[in-house]
Amino acid sequence: MKTIKQISLFSENKPGRLAKVAGVLGQANINIRAFTIAESGDFGIIRLVVDQPDLAHTLLKKEGFTVSETDVIGIEIADEPGQLKETADLFAQGNINIDYAYAFIGHNTKAMLIVRVVSDLEKALDFLKSQNLKLLEISDLI
Repeated sequence: MKTIKQISLFSENKPGRLAKVAGVLGQANINIRAFTIAESGDFGIIRLVVDQPDLAHTLLKKEGFTVSETDVIGIEIADEPGQLKETADLFAQGNINIDYAYAFIGHNTKAMLIVRVVSDLEKALDFLKSQNLKLLEISDLI
């Protein structure tokens, strides 16, 4: 299965929490490839794609964070107007519901889209592969 392992942390929404997470990872020489923060009042969820997800999970848990791992889909798309719409149209055609997504520009001037799907992950991957989308692995982001 061609997925990327994402680390999610449930954290208090207060100054210094992101610095703490980044410090733990930096001390262990773990590179953050992408991240997003979603807040919900007094707490938030920090979602990270890192180059060493298993080690990151272990270290953050050891530091007292509530941590989980989730398989997400990484998709490379052209960095040009209209590409997100075309990709979103494919998800709609495949009846694939997106739980959440975040994106960034890669080192090769391509846009990288990280997507968590609500529906069956295996079916979603099969459909997206059939549409000739370039699905990414963590090694593509390092």
